[in-house]
Amino acid sequence: MSLSAAEDDSGSEIHSPADIDWHMLDKSKFFFLGAGLFSGVSFALYPVVVLKTRQQVSSAQISCSKMSLSIMRYEGLRGFYRGFGTSLMGTIPARALYMGALEVTKSSVGTATVRLGFSDTTATAIASAAAGLNSAMAAQLVWTPIDVVSQRLMVQGSNSCKNPISTCRYKNGLDAFRKILYADGPKGLYRGFGISILTYAPSNAVWWTSYSVAHKLIWGGLGCSIGKKDENGVIGGPGFKPDPKALIAVQGLSAAMASGVSALITMPLDTIKTRLQVLDGEENGIRRPMTVLQTVRNLVKEGGLAACYRGLGPRWASMSMSATTMITTYEFLKRLSTKRQESLTS
Repeated sequence: MSLSAAEDDSGSEIHSPADIDWHMLDKSKFFFLGAGLFSGVSFALYPVVVLKTRQQVSSAQISCSKMSLSIMRYEGLRGFYRGFGTSLMGTIPARALYMGALEVTKSSVGTATVRLGFSDTTATAIASAAAGLNSAMAAQLVWTPIDVVSQRLMVQGSNSCKNPISTCRYKNGLDAFRKILYADGPKGLYRGFGISILTYAPSNAVWWTSYSVAHKLIWGGLGCSIGKKDENGVIGGPGFKPDPKALIAVQGLSAAMASGVSALITMPLDTIKTRLQVLDGEENGIRRPMTVLQTVRNLVKEGGLAACYRGLGPRWASMSMSATTMITTYEFLKRLSTKRQESLTS
């Protein structure tokens, strides 16, 4: 998305570092390096996801410390990585779809909004929201079946899980995939797909919009101390190259702020989605998938509105750490994947 041209037209605007657009990237290097980098990120953050999932399906409020000690005591370190292999297998293609859709949408929508006469800040916000929405929907085609399988493996053996979706035990991800397919057919693997779209699409739209706005605001606030003025007194002119540490700090702070906003707004939907994918209802001795309405009723019975925010702490921490790591890794990946012949212009 070539938004830098719009920046040049404003002599009083503070410039943030130039974006690396989709057409500037070596696509094969971008996806290959991305698979390796994000696999490492997933490994580091997976235990927090397990904690969040178990808190969401628990029939009572259990603190993170108690949950962690229980897992370590009864399941060992492996308990924090239940379903990780399955999750990793899905992360690679889902992440590739996500990154591709994100960059293509951001570039095309950003260019279109600038041509329509929107300001740079507005164009960036619109492009970021559209890119987040589109990339989340694309990734869920792959991620939902992986999410269903990995989450069932995460809660397997947990004594805090009320009405687990199946009494059978899964040996591994492939065994779970087979048994779900046999019991429920393909729709069993896409259980909660609708609520996943309703959760992740707006969550991503909110996150990327919040991130882009926070990023610009922070650069604006810190520009005087970390930037350089050109002859016109503009902070961060065409040759603006901020200190790498400052760049990472701004990206990390923007990501943490965006994660807080996104987590608070979408937490109830995420809790409902997780319960739909992991828990079953029981009627006349027969287990049946619960509807969204039944899930909401159960949550309200268990703890009112507060029950919808179970796992908010781990989710906020997970989103903040994941987003901070992801965005710094993502920007680093884009710089590694930039074509040699490309020269950035402001």
